[in-house]
Amino acid sequence: MPDTAGESLGSAHLADRPNERRRRLILAACLIATFMAAVESTIVATIIPTIVSDLGGFSLFSWVFTVYLLTQAVTIPVYGRLADLYGRRPVFFFGTTVFLIGTVLCGLAWNMPALVFFRALQGCGAGAIQPIAATILGDIYTPAERGRIQGLVSSVFGVSAVVGPSLGAFLVQNIGWRAIFWVNVPIGLGAIVMIGLFLREEVHRRSHRVDWAGSLLLLIAFGCLMLALVQSGTLGRASLSILTTAGVVALVTLYLYERIAPEPMLPLELWRNRVIVVGSVGNFTAGAMMMGVAAFLPTYIQGAMGRRAVEGGLVLGAMSVTWALASVLAGRIMVHTSYRLVAVLGGVALVVGCAMLTALRPADGPMWAASGSLVIGIGLGFCSTVFIVSIQASVPWRQRGAATSSSMFMRFIGQSAGAAMCGAMLNATMLRRDPGVVHTVERLLDPSARQALEPSELAHLTRVMAEALQNAYLLALGFAMLTLLIACAMPAHLSPTRN
Repeated sequence: MPDTAGESLGSAHLADRPNERRRRLILAACLIATFMAAVESTIVATIIPTIVSDLGGFSLFSWVFTVYLLTQAVTIPVYGRLADLYGRRPVFFFGTTVFLIGTVLCGLAWNMPALVFFRALQGCGAGAIQPIAATILGDIYTPAERGRIQGLVSSVFGVSAVVGPSLGAFLVQNIGWRAIFWVNVPIGLGAIVMIGLFLREEVHRRSHRVDWAGSLLLLIAFGCLMLALVQSGTLGRASLSILTTAGVVALVTLYLYERIAPEPMLPLELWRNRVIVVGSVGNFTAGAMMMGVAAFLPTYIQGAMGRRAVEGGLVLGAMSVTWALASVLAGRIMVHTSYRLVAVLGGVALVVGCAMLTALRPADGPMWAASGSLVIGIGLGFCSTVFIVSIQASVPWRQRGAATSSSMFMRFIGQSAGAAMCGAMLNATMLRRDPGVVHTVERLLDPSARQALEPSELAHLTRVMAEALQNAYLLALGFAMLTLLIACAMPAHLSPTRN
């Protein structure tokens, strides 16, 4: 949970200290909002095969994940600055409203480009929900109480990861994929009403500069690079060169600008801290690996294996169960051992789980896929917990919010990069095997269209999809190995009791 409260109380603070009843209601609203934003990624991963079978556009489907995570990541620092200027409530209201508008429009999408655009709008709102909710909790709880609150927030992520795939699979089979987006509407409205009723704050205006230039450069840099990655198989050489050059130039310009910006969006001085570097880069690679698996595993179960959507959801849900359990276990182990040991154990589990998925064959069935998913969940639980705890413990209170926000930013960028790169690998493999299959492979994801295929065509499409997805898992394995190497760079002997 990002800790921005310590930096912001000079400009916006509580009008009065809420009593215990009001604090619990505000806490409930923040947890509800966090659940709403967190469940969006896992629930869409389950229903994406059904969406593709209905809307087409298989070559664009990785952008459904990528653009949501990218816009969410880029807007996080902007919303944090605006919350300092105008207070938590109006920024939370604005971001949640934008998210809900995008959510409704996603359910009304008529083709894949429209869905991608509406997901971008949804991500622009989601960037406010989790960090502002976390800041509100930092405002109303003392440092001594925030350990317990962190546990509650972590449990929300675990519950969303478990509920998302199962709920998505149930709704897509009984109602339809469009209703899945609309489920979040009453949840978001309830959070807005509860924050409006129970959170009272006063805003004292002061001179403050929002790093709009840095935000724009960040969006241009990662947007161009990810577009080049995902569409590398379909773009011409000239277009690919222009996008790549623009992305690199914007990235270099961002670095130079952030060094002289009076209030940089990404404080570069934090990156002199070895623990922050290891934790943030580890979050990037672990996030990339996670999306490389989560975004494509249900597609493998439905497309390559020919199983039902609910089975794809259960396989992905296996990862979520062990993730939540391993997070609790990691917190206990690191107290008695060290950050490095827990991080290395998590990295090993990631490598083993991804290796199991690269060996997956359509004839193996969902149980082998679920076993790999279970092992990956253990690795993610260990790594995500140790990285965030070590980062928060390595800086004083006045820097803890910036350090945690930077780590959250890196995780989202890693997730979007992982979805983009694995999607690029998927498209490139299919184009190499059979360029025409890109426009017909979505028939594997529609049960009625699949049954209508000739046996020879079904076998050919299945082989191409299975090979393409296995190559995506090979890339995820590469990210897992990088995570293990990064974990080994964690300073030795540090733990929650020895900093």
